[in-house]
Amino acid sequence: MGSALRLSVLAALGGIYAAPALAADTPAAPPAPTSLLEAIQMGKPMTSFRLRYEHVDQDGIVPGVTPAENLDNANAWTLRSLIGWQTAPFKNFSIAAQLINVTRFNDDFYDGTDAVFGSVKVPYDRKKYATVADPDYTNFNQLYLDWTGLPDTKFRLGRQSVKLDNVRFIGNVEFRQVMQVFDGLAVENKSIKDVELYAAHFEGLTRINTMHLSDGHVDIAHATWKYTPTESLTGYGYFQAMPYNGFNPYTNDAHTTYGGTGFSDNSNQTYGLRADGSHKINDDWKALYTAEYAKQDNYRGGNDLIDAHYWRAGAGAGWKSWYLRLDRELLSSNDGLYGFQTPLATGHLFQGWGDSFLTTPKQGMEDTFLSFGGKVFDIQLSGEYHWFKSDDNFRTAGDSATHFTGKDYGKELDLSVAYSYGKNWLGKIEYFHYTNDDCYTTNGNCSSTSTTRSYLDKDNFLLTLQYTF
Repeated sequence: MGSALRLSVLAALGGIYAAPALAADTPAAPPAPTSLLEAIQMGKPMTSFRLRYEHVDQDGIVPGVTPAENLDNANAWTLRSLIGWQTAPFKNFSIAAQLINVTRFNDDFYDGTDAVFGSVKVPYDRKKYATVADPDYTNFNQLYLDWTGLPDTKFRLGRQSVKLDNVRFIGNVEFRQVMQVFDGLAVENKSIKDVELYAAHFEGLTRINTMHLSDGHVDIAHATWKYTPTESLTGYGYFQAMPYNGFNPYTNDAHTTYGGTGFSDNSNQTYGLRADGSHKINDDWKALYTAEYAKQDNYRGGNDLIDAHYWRAGAGAGWKSWYLRLDRELLSSNDGLYGFQTPLATGHLFQGWGDSFLTTPKQGMEDTFLSFGGKVFDIQLSGEYHWFKSDDNFRTAGDSATHFTGKDYGKELDLSVAYSYGKNWLGKIEYFHYTNDDCYTTNGNCSSTSTTRSYLDKDNFLLTLQYTF
């Protein structure tokens, strides 16, 4: 069924390549370069520098230490440098190259990489700190070739950043200093009026922990119809044939930011439909809405327990630059054995900004959240408040090994203040506060020194300064 869908989408793309370009009243295009040197000179920068301070105060104990010790607060100073250039199109070809370097200026935090790679025992002077998942890193962040030789169509081959829809399923996790990027071939087509088609085949990806995954592949089929300029209907299929897709086994280690399923093969396929929009009422007011459903199953050898569904429903109102909306999102559980996963998403933007639930617990997630924001004197204010519940009950204090009563994961408040100066400078202050409700434990022990507890209280405070060329 997955292969048939992908072939159908690719066939549709092939069938419309011969369609004539859409006639439109557009500004005159700049003169095309007549040489490769001119194409380089007429290109555009892909360069920015982002300095960040992040403070994390998290409950929990240092793993593997006797007697028990509480985690130390993390204080991380890091700089991300993106340096790159994309040429102007020359004979329908364009080349882009972007280097990334993440530098840490101090050692008062744990970046998580040793636990993720599993190759080196985490030294005590690192594991005693809370996690800030920004490891040192230098590599090509993006390196791709674009070809636009067919009408309204672009092919992109190489390492690339990808963001689809609200990045709930496919994103580049640009919040963290190391981004998520994909290696392969993607094609976009806009030959049909108000319709955007996208298909991709990726043979590898680099995660925010610097791990490169190449055992398997990812296929994407995605189509969007814009029935008004600000409203759209999207259908998608995501096929990840990767036994290990960034998941570790479910664990209660306080450092673990990349938890997982415990399965030897996590390959999965997800089909979904999404309606989303902003509908104008008058010059000041607009109605906001989202409705989405997706089904997830095992794929090409994936564990049979991979069987869950997702839905989101929400609505709100916008007034001038301000908005307020209420949403509910469900990532269901398969009888407490598997929770709906979104391993390729920009997880930071979902289930709170504090990254407590980057992986869905086995008991699923029901997230009811209020979003709000607006501008005051060119200062962008935004925030969210979340109520987290499970889909299936989990084990909490006093529960037996067979009867679970836990339901409330907790609550989270997220606040952000951002200011842009000109076209180049951006400053941001952020605060995330997660509070646990029902103790989540694997053996009923909820003492302060328990090593079997997860989802503990956490506060994050961030200062960010970015300059973009």
